[in-house]
Amino acid sequence: MSTTTRINLSAPWIDERDEELVLEVLRSGSLSLGPTGPRFESLLAERVRAPYCAAVSSGTAGLHLCMRLAGIGPGDEVITSPYSFVASANCAIYEGAIPVFADIDPHTFNLDPDAVAAAITPRTRAIVTVDIFGYPAEYDALVPLCEDHGIALIEDACEALGASYKGQPIGSLPHPAVFAFYPNKQMTTGEGGAVMTHAEEEHDLIVSLRNQGRLETSSWLQHGFLGYNYRLDDLSAALGIGQLEKLDRILEARAAVAARYNDLLAAVDVETPIPDDDDHVRSWFVYVVKLPDGVDRNAVMARLSEEGIATAPYLPSIHLQSYMRARYGFREGMLPVSENCSARTMALPFHARLESGDQERVVESLRTALNRG
Repeated sequence: MSTTTRINLSAPWIDERDEELVLEVLRSGSLSLGPTGPRFESLLAERVRAPYCAAVSSGTAGLHLCMRLAGIGPGDEVITSPYSFVASANCAIYEGAIPVFADIDPHTFNLDPDAVAAAITPRTRAIVTVDIFGYPAEYDALVPLCEDHGIALIEDACEALGASYKGQPIGSLPHPAVFAFYPNKQMTTGEGGAVMTHAEEEHDLIVSLRNQGRLETSSWLQHGFLGYNYRLDDLSAALGIGQLEKLDRILEARAAVAARYNDLLAAVDVETPIPDDDDHVRSWFVYVVKLPDGVDRNAVMARLSEEGIATAPYLPSIHLQSYMRARYGFREGMLPVSENCSARTMALPFHARLESGDQERVVESLRTALNRG
């Protein structure tokens, strides 16, 4: 098998069809607020079986808009996972709310519903669930919890396009969900994201807020809300259309790379990702292993780097980020499961067209690094 000199952590799948679609928009002159954005939204909504889709400039922007949708304001509490990208919590802070973290399940790395229930107070207004690494959260437990307490549920599905929960595509469940299309995701628009909603009035508000709060009037400069410049341009939407056209192939290829890793790592002393079951079908975003307790992860990563293999510490716990400590007084020991995972988990190179020979090199280098102690 052929191998590359350096094995990168991720890579998008861009081909001539993507280039052709982007070039068509360039030549059309309609680079933003043209017909390509709505076409992309329609195709994505159809793909995930959601009634409404609003494309936005990033997954972070989408999560922020969902905070506005839920009416989150100063002093409100929003519960989310500490084991995620910082945007899962930052979206609440943008509106003056207080992030509250509930611990995670040590195997799925998703929110533990019992921990969420224990974190609810009279000030709780929303829960931001996270389908971490493309594995769906426990919605049969979390949805009734929100309903019983009269709080909003927002789904951070930024890593989960193509996943399903109990046979339903992620994005089709009856609450707002946000996808992201950064180049390391299952599909990419360069930057970009999308908010899936299930009521026309929610969709209309998101569409206005992403476009400076503009009203649907004949005048470009009439604003009904305090809004944002969170639009997705037509060039990015064109790339998204090309990516959607081959999404099945992308997902199949990523699943095949993951299955190959599972086989290669069977005899290596690491914990591999939890497999699918009848309720959860993962969409492979990254391939993350958990190292044995006591192993110096930084030393392992350094040795792999010397071999030309990129890795990353997926994921640091949000509450221990320096700005979170300074602002809210978070400290070690508050969320032990998340903190333990954060100290031991590591992302290996992973993308749809990763060569099998490169995977073999990654696994052999990892085995050697672990054997060195």
